[in-house]
Amino acid sequence: MVDVWLAEEPDSCDPQVMRARVCVERALRAHRQQHSGVAAYENRARYAAQMATQRAPQDPVPWVCLLALAQIDVYQRRPEHCVRPVEPMLPPGPWGLLDEVGRRDPCNREAYHRILQFLLSRTVPCSARLASVFDFGRWVASWAPVGTPMLLLPAYAKIEQCRLYRAEGKVPPLWRRQWAEEPMRTYALDAFRGWFRKADPAMRSVTDMSYLAYALWASHQYLEAAAVFTAMEPYATREPWDSLEERPPGPDGGQALMLRARRESLAYAHSHTPAAGPSHCPHPPPAGPHSHWA
Repeated sequence: MVDVWLAEEPDSCDPQVMRARVCVERALRAHRQQHSGVAAYENRARYAAQMATQRAPQDPVPWVCLLALAQIDVYQRRPEHCVRPVEPMLPPGPWGLLDEVGRRDPCNREAYHRILQFLLSRTVPCSARLASVFDFGRWVASWAPVGTPMLLLPAYAKIEQCRLYRAEGKVPPLWRRQWAEEPMRTYALDAFRGWFRKADPAMRSVTDMSYLAYALWASHQYLEAAAVFTAMEPYATREPWDSLEERPPGPDGGQALMLRARRESLAYAHSHTPAAGPSHCPHPPPAGPHSHWA
């Protein structure tokens, strides 16, 4: 369909940008599936993204597309993926591409999450990936403006660390207890106060709220977690609950953990808020087919 659109409007920027998006997602899927033709998909995607940067020079999306392709270059053979960062604790990476996005759209959420994916994809020891992911999240949170979901990067980084541990078969003991210790407790509260409380409710994504709800619940900030769970209603996402189940997740994909966290948070809020009543403490959503669970 994108090719048809491009054929009908060859001088339009929009189909060029959309084609870049589609080609990049195909390349990333081929990379994840270890497809034998991943190099051809990557080259096609890179060409489409570069063409889009020329057709839409002020649009950040083509640069986000180029940034996304960096995770395929696991050996960092391309020069643009080996740029030294301004933060000395971080490794070389596609920082110039991130700067290009920032010139067009400061604090672009997707761009910073693409950097997380790049850091996780590098062929370096697991310990180095773990360190770089959290160093990145901590660095971003140190300067992220109030009202932006960038303040959630430490929580995302911590959860990605758990996924790495599980992939290596080395889930650390007392995982949840780490969230109640510094600095994770402070990061969770900073995200709640600086993003959740300040951002336009219409601009808060359910995914970001799900990660924040987990971070607050795990760090024993039940009043704040209850506020986030209430704001999410009636929706929820599988992540991060699916990846953080303490036992092998079943077909519900982490729903039991989410319902437990929600139930405990709302119960605490009900018992610690003087004006709380049934309207302030709704029952958990049903675990059946009518739940808005994605």
